[in-house]
Amino acid sequence: MLDIKITRAEKLKEKPDDSVLGFGKYFTDHMFVMDYSDGIGWHDARIVPYGPISLEPSAMVFHYAQEMFEGLKAYRTASGEIQLFRPDRNIARMNNTAKRLCIPQIPAEDALQAIETLVKYEQDWVPHSEGTSLYIRPFVIATDPMLGVHPAHNYVFMIILSPVGSYYAGGLDPVKIFVEKEYVRAVKGGTGQAKCGGNYAASLIGQEKAEKYGCEQVLWLDGVHHKYVDEVGSMNVFFVIDGEVVTPELTDGNILPGVTRMSCIELLRSWGMKVTERKVEAAELFEAHRAGKLDEAFGTGTAAVISPIGVLNEDGNAITINNNEIGPISQRLYDELTGIQWGKVEDTHGWTVKI
Repeated sequence: MLDIKITRAEKLKEKPDDSVLGFGKYFTDHMFVMDYSDGIGWHDARIVPYGPISLEPSAMVFHYAQEMFEGLKAYRTASGEIQLFRPDRNIARMNNTAKRLCIPQIPAEDALQAIETLVKYEQDWVPHSEGTSLYIRPFVIATDPMLGVHPAHNYVFMIILSPVGSYYAGGLDPVKIFVEKEYVRAVKGGTGQAKCGGNYAASLIGQEKAEKYGCEQVLWLDGVHHKYVDEVGSMNVFFVIDGEVVTPELTDGNILPGVTRMSCIELLRSWGMKVTERKVEAAELFEAHRAGKLDEAFGTGTAAVISPIGVLNEDGNAITINNNEIGPISQRLYDELTGIQWGKVEDTHGWTVKI
């Protein structure tokens, strides 16, 4: 068990009104910090006032991007309790990312203790309004002041918290998706299955293209053949084709294994629905639409939970899915998952952790 020392901020911030939260704009009074040194391991766990950190300009994270992060949320239930949703899965994914990027793994029990302790200490920051939550961002950076290309010897593990508003301020509206065939986000054997900043930096150019076509997100294709669907922006993706729920398989290691994705698959199968994980060609989706068999499409992720897809646009050839409305499967998944997260629906799966 970690011995977490706490230094309280001298002056606490004024908390923003729930109506203006947005996403990632406000941060709580404190953050968690823990250091790693070769020969010592992880040490000096502490909660300190949120604020700037000091690094050498030569810190390896700036030059070789040896870093990783995670994202999960804390939810306030109607009774005022605070709970997490499947934090063990986020921690397992964090350590898989660490392994891929040659970063020392953090014992799962220590990571969970750090998250729980910080959230409990900052519990007054968990918003109360419908659809709001406290976003939790754990991350690790390499801090060696050295320009040699090799794994670092020193790291910092930090957790920051941000109260966030409802992702859908105007309702659960379908998004428009641009099919990107020129650039790729990840390749087999690369870092697609890891949650690291380089993947997101590589996606920005596709996002710019999507906006030119009036689309909010990018449907990324595989990096070898440029024809198989990987994922949508920061979300995994599902399609309902002739009544069957289909999602890209994870076997090539170029798709982030989402916790919400996993939860959707488990829920759908528990409801007796057929879910198939396989390779999905973008061309198959357009053909299914022409045949009248593309019933629904939606993305899944921590921020939005379920994001219905209303339009797919491939070089100006746009198709509308389900009359640009949320479908019954998307809606049911959204209602069930958010119901469990906010304590409105009984958690029969053991997915929530009380703080």
